[in-house]
Amino acid sequence: QVQLVESGGGLVRAGDSLRLSCAASGRTFSSYVMAWFRQTSVKEREFVSTIYSGGSTYYADSVKGRFTISRDNAKNTVSLQMNNLRPEDTAVYYCAALRGYSSRYNLPSAYNYWGQGTQVTVSS
Repeated sequence: QVQLVESGGGLVRAGDSLRLSCAASGRTFSSYVMAWFRQTSVKEREFVSTIYSGGSTYYADSVKGRFTISRDNAKNTVSLQMNNLRPEDTAVYYCAALRGYSSRYNLPSAYNYWGQGTQVTVSS
């Protein structure tokens, strides 16, 4: 069982930066695939970024070059550094965890555990 708690959301201006964090309680955190998704009222939950236990990372095209995902296995945390934020990035951001491996890293259905979400709002 894994419990995930996100933090770091808030209201920022376009072009600004924000760092989200996710704290996990699982004892086997280091073996989990971790990811960030986001969701608005008009779109399905969409993939943002993922980081595998070995450190490999993947990004949605919409955030590539602006966002950076990282993890600290010693502290059971995963972070999302968001730079050059745009109004289109406004959404509730969710942390997700997957036991083992999946080639479907970009699909919500692949993940076993989810946080409650944190709101990110980017003003124009």
